[in-house]
Amino acid sequence: MTQDTLAVPAPRDGAENTARWWRDAVIYQVYVRSFADADGDGVGDLPGVRSRLPYLAALGVDALWLTPFYVSPMADFGYDVADYRDVDPLFGTLDDARALIADAHGHGLRVIVDVVPNHTSDRHAWFRAALAAAPGSPERARYVFRDGRGPDGAEPPNDWESVFGGPAWTRVPDGQWYLHLFASEQPDLNWENPEVHAEFEAILKFWLDLGVDGFRIDVAHGMAKAPGLPDVGHPNQVEMLGTAVLPYFDQDPVHDIHRAWRRLLDSYGGERIAVAEAWAPTPERLAAYTRPDELHQAFNFHYLTAPWDAAGMREVVDESLRTAEAVGAPATWVLSNHDVKRHVTRYGGGGTGLRRARAAALLTLALPGSAYVYQGEELGLPEVLDLPEEFLQDPQRLRGEGQGRDGCRVPLPWDGDEPPFGFGTGAATWLPIPGAWRSLTVAAQEADADSMLALYRNALRVRREHPALGDGALRWLDGPDGTLSFVRESADGRAFGCAVNTSGRTVRVPARGAPLLASGPVQIGDEGADLPPDTALWWELEAR
Repeated sequence: MTQDTLAVPAPRDGAENTARWWRDAVIYQVYVRSFADADGDGVGDLPGVRSRLPYLAALGVDALWLTPFYVSPMADFGYDVADYRDVDPLFGTLDDARALIADAHGHGLRVIVDVVPNHTSDRHAWFRAALAAAPGSPERARYVFRDGRGPDGAEPPNDWESVFGGPAWTRVPDGQWYLHLFASEQPDLNWENPEVHAEFEAILKFWLDLGVDGFRIDVAHGMAKAPGLPDVGHPNQVEMLGTAVLPYFDQDPVHDIHRAWRRLLDSYGGERIAVAEAWAPTPERLAAYTRPDELHQAFNFHYLTAPWDAAGMREVVDESLRTAEAVGAPATWVLSNHDVKRHVTRYGGGGTGLRRARAAALLTLALPGSAYVYQGEELGLPEVLDLPEEFLQDPQRLRGEGQGRDGCRVPLPWDGDEPPFGFGTGAATWLPIPGAWRSLTVAAQEADADSMLALYRNALRVRREHPALGDGALRWLDGPDGTLSFVRESADGRAFGCAVNTSGRTVRVPARGAPLLASGPVQIGDEGADLPPDTALWWELEAR
């Protein structure tokens, strides 16, 4: 489908103006291999996602973001791409991708797909050609090959470390070394080579012409490396990610790449967008990725990593809003994704973690800007901490971090009383689903008006209907220590309030008006609301 004939989905409220939809969109992350399995092999796939689109439409989100489904040997679960223009047979076919995009648009959902520009798979045709060619050849110039240090070149070219642990260099039989900031199966591309720029522009056009509404850019802070590839001079470089300047991340020339991509996106109709997965040492550096001529959004990892503490959260919210406003971009808010421990567990686990996760959901969805929901958070899924050793596959385990990221990637439970809980027709799943999740299935929660799923559906409904929510500003209210209270106001004079209690005691917050939604039991009266610990409240303010 070309850009001239692309059918852009209209908002489900029937409004004709679809411009700038991304400024307040709620985007649902689909980790494809763990969402739904249509062919019974225990791995989620594109037809499985397509079969569950009615669920996402009923949930009330605006778009879905699909993790990589391209041809890949799966050394890093698809983030090692061997062919950017085709679907891996594990996930379906290119026709399945076309059908999924068309059906999503029919449900009023936009589709964002991952693009992985920092590196390819070592099985990519380009890298195979590079290994077969000689040092200094055009084939090797597509990647970062260097001679080693020392008299015989037996030492890596510099001291850079892989995010997954160990040196960021691997030596090939002819003695040269290639750079891989992630797994050795993920060689870094050389973005000083015009051929690389041209190839990725063609890749983006391919998927835009198929109808996708945007891209999530993996490692958007990568690609550009400091001239001369200088040493970092420090060990344990992974601890410096997002907190310090590194010669291989967040280098200024990377913004030239994003400007070129923005020009391409703007040449298509329907407000196609790009979202940066970027780590930067300061909020100002992160905001640079979303300047008006660059990307539309950037993930707010500072919010994701904020502790369950009102003062700390307010500091992050204020800083996020300030830096986003400085470049005219919307702030984004995310609590979990496929790379971090699920926030129910991060917030303390058990009943405490669940109460805090419910409150955090209302806080997140009330803040100005766009929000991301990671599959399963609307079910209150915890991190699975006791996966059997034989199932653990994440290459990040090389860093010595226990089971790595597998615990947040366990397949979703849909229905039934025993695993695999309707995930697929087969008896097994690529990661085992805990039997204790029988009370957390979609079917079980749909029958419970007080469930986490009901809370998310109600919150997304209110967010869509209330004119003060979404894009805009907030005004803080005074409140007791350990609380956050703020007001959102619309152009037509309606006002919405949100209060969150992160303390360990019941407190009175300045909530005067009609309650809209609460994450737990709340008493509201003429003098305000008595808010229990780890609870959030939404209310409609009284007219002035």
